[in-house]
Amino acid sequence: MRALTGTDPDRLKEEKERGITIDLGFAHCDLGEGVVASFVDVPGHERFVRNMLAGAHGIDALLLTVAADESVMPQTREHFHIARLLGVPRGVIAITKCDIADEDSQALVELEVRELVEGSFLENWPILRVSAHTGEGLPALRGALLDLARETPERPTDGLLRLPIDRVFSLKGFGTVVTGTLVGGELAVGDELEVLPGSERARVRGLQVHGEAVERAPAGTRTAVNLGGIEIEELHRGRVLAAPGTLRATSMVDVEISLIASARPLADGARVRVHLASAEVLARVRLLGAEQLEGGSSALAQLRLESPAVAGRGDRLVLRSYSPADTVGGAVVVDPLPPRRRAADLEAVERLRSAAELAAAMGAMAEQAD
Repeated sequence: MRALTGTDPDRLKEEKERGITIDLGFAHCDLGEGVVASFVDVPGHERFVRNMLAGAHGIDALLLTVAADESVMPQTREHFHIARLLGVPRGVIAITKCDIADEDSQALVELEVRELVEGSFLENWPILRVSAHTGEGLPALRGALLDLARETPERPTDGLLRLPIDRVFSLKGFGTVVTGTLVGGELAVGDELEVLPGSERARVRGLQVHGEAVERAPAGTRTAVNLGGIEIEELHRGRVLAAPGTLRATSMVDVEISLIASARPLADGARVRVHLASAEVLARVRLLGAEQLEGGSSALAQLRLESPAVAGRGDRLVLRSYSPADTVGGAVVVDPLPPRRRAADLEAVERLRSAAELAAAMGAMAEQAD
């Protein structure tokens, strides 16, 4: 990240001492042609996947890095599975540390990477060999990222304002600051906001995008928000900023669950970790029409959350087992505010899913017509 952007996103003392990313880091890079890419640098180590998930929800593209001296690791596979479960549509692969691996080793790593991404959204995207130490391949990587940006549509700003918080801190002279990816709507200085779950109110005192003060921030941007009327102790990762009265927290969501092929069967009533945007909540799975879900298969279900969260129809969630915490599958929200379901309610949820699929198809057709 430092070689690519000029910024070291590892800000914690322990990260500097251990030489690994532990929590989310942020940087940006001017790719030319007026395009600035925002990077969410996530931990690679398997112990910090929960932190990775808090930052991965809002990305438009994936930059998957694989070290030439280590090749594909278990955490590489888990991160790749997560990107697929979140519906990330495009990306680039960088084989790093090529200055300390010979040509044969690099070729072997590239072969293993191609096997990993075969049949996925990354299958036809480039694999680039780079070195942060020598600068090898970095211009080509910037060019590939610019190509990604050209193919990434802008997010609509007329949707509901929603900013999941992924970092909270205080700045002398400014007070409370939160950051997050603005996944919907538009945010402006002076806006009154509601903080969910809960009912606290706050006002936008200032906004920054890519380190520059702005009056407005559109959907899709990494945004730092200086909030007035609320203390730092009242905020934490996982809460959501929204326009007052537009969203409600929920303790139940109807979803379609898809387990990854290698996952163990998921039983009705199983306790799981649900990663929804930047939030992590525990939940019980109520399968609709089945007693058990096998790996590689899908089913409708209701997730009964142990603490409230904010969800929208069509949101993608990641499910991890309770213990040990391994990624087992994903889910798409069919109804974010459902009644309590029984197995006999399968038909009603099927109708909801069909209606959602029809609406999505009609929306896609309208975009193509425009």
